[in-house]
Amino acid sequence: MQSTDLGNKESGKLWHRKPSPAARDGIIVNIIHSSSDYLPKVLRFLNVAFDSSGDCLIAGDHQGNIYVFDLYGNSKELVSWMRGHESSVFSISVHASGRYAITTSSDTAQLWDLDTFQRKRKLNIRQSVGIQKVFFLPLSNTILSCFKDNSIFAWECDTLSCRYQLPAPPESSSILYKVFAVTRDGRILAAGGKSNHLHLWCLDAKQLFRIIQMPTKVRAIRHLEFLPDSFDAGSNQVLGVLSQDGIMRFINTQTCKLLFEIGSLDEGISSSVISPHGRYIASIMENGSLNIYSVQALTQEINKPPPPLVKVIEDVPKRKLNSGDLKMKVTTGRVQRPAKSRENRMQTRILKQDLAGSFENKENELSDGLNKKRLQILLKGYGEYPTKYRMFIWRSLLQLPENHTAFSSLEDKGVHMAFLNLHKKYPIRSRKLLRVLQRTLSALAHWSAIFSDTPYLPLLAFPFVKLFQNNQLICFEVVATLIINWCQHWFEYFPNPPINILSMIENVLAFHDRELLQHYIAHDITSQLYAWPLLETIFSEVLTREEWLKLFDNVFSNHPSFLLMTVVAYNICSRAPLLNCSLKDDFEYFFHHRNNLDISVVIREVYRLMDTTPTEVHPNSMLHVFAALTKGQYPVFNQYPKFIVDYQTQERERIRNDELDYLRERQMVEDMQAEVDQQRAEDEAWYQKQELLRKAEETRRELLLQEEEKMIQQRQRLASVKRELKVKEMHLQDATRRRFLKMQQDQREMELRRLDDEIERKVHMRDQEIATTAKDLEMRHLELESQKRLYEKNLTRNQEAVAKEMREDADAFRRKVDLEEHMFHKLIETDQTQNQKTQKLIEENLAEAEQACLNADWRIEALRKQRCDDLQRHECYREVARLLRENRRTETEVVDAMMGEEARKWEEAKEKDFHLKSEKKASALADASRKCFLQKETNDALEHAGHAYRKAASRDQNGQVASSCLPRTSQLNDILEMDSSTCISLNQRRMQWDTTERDLMDRVRTLRQRLTAQARNRCQTPHVLAT
Repeated sequence: MQSTDLGNKESGKLWHRKPSPAARDGIIVNIIHSSSDYLPKVLRFLNVAFDSSGDCLIAGDHQGNIYVFDLYGNSKELVSWMRGHESSVFSISVHASGRYAITTSSDTAQLWDLDTFQRKRKLNIRQSVGIQKVFFLPLSNTILSCFKDNSIFAWECDTLSCRYQLPAPPESSSILYKVFAVTRDGRILAAGGKSNHLHLWCLDAKQLFRIIQMPTKVRAIRHLEFLPDSFDAGSNQVLGVLSQDGIMRFINTQTCKLLFEIGSLDEGISSSVISPHGRYIASIMENGSLNIYSVQALTQEINKPPPPLVKVIEDVPKRKLNSGDLKMKVTTGRVQRPAKSRENRMQTRILKQDLAGSFENKENELSDGLNKKRLQILLKGYGEYPTKYRMFIWRSLLQLPENHTAFSSLEDKGVHMAFLNLHKKYPIRSRKLLRVLQRTLSALAHWSAIFSDTPYLPLLAFPFVKLFQNNQLICFEVVATLIINWCQHWFEYFPNPPINILSMIENVLAFHDRELLQHYIAHDITSQLYAWPLLETIFSEVLTREEWLKLFDNVFSNHPSFLLMTVVAYNICSRAPLLNCSLKDDFEYFFHHRNNLDISVVIREVYRLMDTTPTEVHPNSMLHVFAALTKGQYPVFNQYPKFIVDYQTQERERIRNDELDYLRERQMVEDMQAEVDQQRAEDEAWYQKQELLRKAEETRRELLLQEEEKMIQQRQRLASVKRELKVKEMHLQDATRRRFLKMQQDQREMELRRLDDEIERKVHMRDQEIATTAKDLEMRHLELESQKRLYEKNLTRNQEAVAKEMREDADAFRRKVDLEEHMFHKLIETDQTQNQKTQKLIEENLAEAEQACLNADWRIEALRKQRCDDLQRHECYREVARLLRENRRTETEVVDAMMGEEARKWEEAKEKDFHLKSEKKASALADASRKCFLQKETNDALEHAGHAYRKAASRDQNGQVASSCLPRTSQLNDILEMDSSTCISLNQRRMQWDTTERDLMDRVRTLRQRLTAQARNRCQTPHVLAT
């Protein structure tokens, strides 16, 4: 055993000399990976996988390094560092194309592109459901994912859509799956876990079909792997089971027998993988190293050919050989295999001596250590080959090359067009058998064009297909070898039967049994009836399975002419019943059905004919010796009239094209007929629908007429109800309007009475004021005299008068401030009142728009009456103003007189009062400015209210609201004018009274207190009138 340490080398050779694995352990090389640090340590390999060729494998260690080992080219190389797994990778699966790989860890599975070593997809799962394994199914585009809850899903690789899910295993043998393995054909899934039971699932049927119990020493299964075989067509039967003790046992899943083991208790195996062609086993050991095993060395004892059933005692030269000189001892049992006995050593020595002297040419030398002449001797002794080794002997006799690549190229071309409808002509019950037969015939047709037109080819190949249905390569090569050697010159007269071969058979039959031939001639039975049915079916119709196998043991062991001699022997051995037949149907039935005939007698007769037939009629002279298929590529088969085949191909292509045209035209006609029928049906349905629609329309029209009549009646009733409601509404509106007009009239009358009362009250007050003023003037003359007398008395009281005057000035200033605040609040209230009036007016205008026309006449009459009242009030106001002017003129005269009288006495007081007057003037100016400001704001508010009023009144669409509102507006304007004229007159009078007061104070010092009180009384009188 050789050992290789990778170290820090990224490439190099695996071994320096060619390994020779021993049969004991089968190890080719042991690979370890140790670091070159100060403290070296072994880097453990965790997973390994082979590529599609089986000669290269990739292995990954626990640091994520990926190595490629080429066993064929003896090389190693570090190719990548795969990242992305948070935990260690415990599974690697490679796609059949070799382009993709799936790495699996406990938390995720990732799909890698092996060309670039880039991650393509990632599978994330919940932490509660862990991943057991994710891998590709062989020869398919399906990914199988197995989880810790025993759920198994199959996914499409391209779209990642779920294809199916396997059902839960039975509760009687339910185990938690840990490891899985699939056969090369992707049909059988093996699953195991912490138990010595194995579950075998059929993925086609999606059900559990077998449970295998391992030996009691196996308590848990750590790894499963199927061992490929070149002859089982992917339905692997040998399964490697790695148990908890580190030993991998290989068992046969059909017979449940243990075949061999690898690993031991001292050097346990952690995981293993087998190459696709089954030559190598790569095992990761428990110490982290990598062992490569040779399957050929491990199965050397199993695949040994059986020991000979005869023992050569003596072998003399061929020139002295006769039938009596060869002595053989036939044993009843099989010779024991152990090589330690003396008898076996002697036998081996004798056999080697015999091999050295008996082979005169290489024709009798076969592969795998067999000898054709010895097999023929064995066959003559027993009549047939052992059943267990028959297929092995046949492969050796036919020297099959097993050209996997060439057969795959033929198989990849798919099913040939000539055999697409094979199931219609040959309804075989087994779909698998039909599929294998179809593939084999298609491969033959792709190999040579003539086989696509050979009508009897399915009959010729069917026995071999049924015999080798699990290995299509062997089946194809056996049939091809049979055609090349035992069907020589069959296709020279194609498409007719091989007349030359049938003539050979007829000549041999004429030589050995002329009477039977004459009987055939007499009843017009040709060789196409008594020989060709046997040849085209190769005796499968007239023999049982055992008889047929026994016959072809002899056919494959002899010259190709042996098959033709078998036809003659079958006729000769059946001459008695054939001579009794006289009808053609009886002859046909005889050669197409099984007959009561011993095949051993027929075979002995064939050997007799082979020895006794003269050379001139013997088929040996016209048939070539056996020629095996060439290795690598299959030979070209063109032993047929190519022009006929080409012509038939062209004719068949023409017929097929004509048939396609006919089918296309028929399909077109059928489509047209279908369209016509559909159109007719649609027309009929349309007419029926139109009739139904017409009837429905008539019914609905009648219903609509009835509904319209009902609607008209309802509308009439509704119109009458509306009229009644309208009349009621008009009555209500009329009553409301009358009540509203009455209320407005009452309000107007009340307002007029209030204005009349106010005018009368003001006139009365003016009259009283005039009378009081006249009386005051009279009293002033009297008081002047009394004041002269009291002047001296009042001089002592001047100081009190001054203090009192200051208090009175303060009181006057306070009253003045109150008056200004009253005017300011009045301004605010006027603004709010006007806004409320404007809003109310807008609402009333909207509500009274319809009544505007009715109220116009009444409002015009009211306006005329208001105008008359306004004129009367104006005359009254003018009279009052005239009286006021006369009063002011009289007061001026009085004041002038008083000023002239008292001018002298106020000269000395002017200087003292100059400062006080200047302050009073400044206060008066401030008062006047505030009054002007308030007056201006009042005028602006009144103007704004009037503008809003006019704007609201102008929104009426009918244009009549403005006229209806005119009396009210004029009335409001008159009121405002009256208020403003009153305010102006009051301001003028207040200024005049202030001037009069100052003059009187200058003239009459002693009477200042009384005159000030009188002036104050006169100022209050206009305010009372204004309110």
